[in-house]
Amino acid sequence: MALIVLTSANGSPGVTTSALALALSWPRPVVLVDADPTGARAVPAGYFGGAQMPTDATVVDLAVSHRHGTLAEDLPRALMSFPDSQVQYLAGAMNHQQSRALDELWEPLSAVFRSLESNGQDVIVDAGRLGLVGSPTKLLTQADLALLTTHSSLPALVAASSWAQSLRDAFTGVGAIESLGALVVGPGRPYGSGEVAKVLQVPVVASLDWDPASAEVYSLGAKRPKKFSSSGLNKSVRAAVQSIGSTVARSRQQLALGAERSAL
Repeated sequence: MALIVLTSANGSPGVTTSALALALSWPRPVVLVDADPTGARAVPAGYFGGAQMPTDATVVDLAVSHRHGTLAEDLPRALMSFPDSQVQYLAGAMNHQQSRALDELWEPLSAVFRSLESNGQDVIVDAGRLGLVGSPTKLLTQADLALLTTHSSLPALVAASSWAQSLRDAFTGVGAIESLGALVVGPGRPYGSGEVAKVLQVPVVASLDWDPASAEVYSLGAKRPKKFSSSGLNKSVRAAVQSIGSTVARSRQQLALGAERSAL
């Protein structure tokens, strides 16, 4: 696996919580990237409870590195390691105004992210909400897998269906429709994954259980409840990791076959 991007259509369906939970359950070293254009810095403020980070470097520093031609060399110095894990973290913009200056960074940075696979590292990106000024849209179609994250409620699906159409068109245009999927947070509330896939016309790659107490550990830095590791949320996270891995492998195979046919 290499580059996985999570994004959403509206509201707060849990993109940051999902991305963080996936990263902490990832089977290989992984870089978690905050590309949310709002500048919310939800991981330091939530999971780490506002604690001082060991580095003040952010993705904005990499925009400077790109201008100087040192992007690949400077990326490792911008990362911080999560304690007792294989996760490294790239902090996002300090505010939404900084995000406006990052548009030219995302495409070259995606190439650097993809190159990390040769070092045994994968990348999970929290791209925040689609359609905002500063959204990292250039990352989406560069991903091995882009996941439109949504709740299963009717309002969430109505909003997601509009963006799903735009994403389908974009991925079809670059010949990578196999790299687009959906992640459902709280399936069965009230619609199941099959119904979500039908509405969005996008395959549901994985779903995460509705488990607010466990989710608050990731989103708010709350104390871990009893049997946290075996909670419904974390069981579904581990299943999602496996499903994402299988989907990436399958989409890569299909893309390779398509390239071979085009060469004939």
